[in-house]
Amino acid sequence: MAMPRKLKHMNLFLDGISYLGQVDEVVLPKLTRQMEDYRAGGMNAPIKVDHGMEALSMEYTLGGISLDVLKTFGTATHDGVLARFAGSYQREDTGTISAVEVTTRGRHSELDMATAKTGDNTAHKAVIELSYYRLTVDNEDIIEIDIINMIEKVNGVDLLADHRKAIGV
Repeated sequence: MAMPRKLKHMNLFLDGISYLGQVDEVVLPKLTRQMEDYRAGGMNAPIKVDHGMEALSMEYTLGGISLDVLKTFGTATHDGVLARFAGSYQREDTGTISAVEVTTRGRHSELDMATAKTGDNTAHKAVIELSYYRLTVDNEDIIEIDIINMIEKVNGVDLLADHRKAIGV
């Protein structure tokens, strides 16, 4: 019986700046399909029709305050903030370590300065709305989503290639 890979160490890079020792938590993007019920004549039950992806976002929490992060608020372009999560996951049965990397591009929609109280741990929370997402495990691209360029690759297969061709892109 195999044991799971568990996160042992992590780091967060924002626009190339390492937040090692400052990043408390990262909520990685949730991949969600937009589905709609469809039931026509002769169907005894509805099926879900896939209408593409839901919006992507990522959240993170830093200890203290980061001026570099605050200076990115209001970035004009959809891909103005580069965020990269690097995680070291270890299997509990073999000890094998896997490098998991999530690379994103987007812009901050929320910067929460949280509660300021002398003597308490302070945290700085942020949300990034994404236009690009790539999941890599041990240097193998698993999923890549480039919303603006209409690319959605899963396990090396671009699920939107034929759609781009059909509309002349």
